[in-house]
Amino acid sequence: MGFMDKIGGAVMQGMAGNLNEMTPESLMQEYGAYLMDGETIQTGFKLIRDVVLLTDRRIIDFDKQGATGQKMRVDSINLSSIIHVSAETAGFGIDDSEINIHYITSPYFKANTGVSVAEKKFEFPKKYKIQALYRYLQEIAYRNHEALNR
Repeated sequence: MGFMDKIGGAVMQGMAGNLNEMTPESLMQEYGAYLMDGETIQTGFKLIRDVVLLTDRRIIDFDKQGATGQKMRVDSINLSSIIHVSAETAGFGIDDSEINIHYITSPYFKANTGVSVAEKKFEFPKKYKIQALYRYLQEIAYRNHEALNR
């Protein structure tokens, strides 16, 4: 496969709303300044200009805005706030895979304090096998759920 074919494939995946996996090293060069002390990138994904990092502490979503992409919104989901994960694998045809994360957005996680929950969906190209990422996030959600219900 030639260089133009790879670029064309990445652009088509991006236009379809799919995240493509990147190396932690390449992501560290560009986004390392956004990490907390001692935080490390586990894996990351790029969608044309936008990027999602999975670190050992949180999921960081970089949403580049405007025509030049100079303006950027950075949002974090602490891994400790994830309470539910669901996945949908790609089917036949042009289906994509996706992982949905439900997480607590309120500052206190206990039910008697008025817990607020949000959901974030991440779409992946058909070729990306989401099972390992799903399992990793589900293990986090399970541990969080158990800790909250003690």
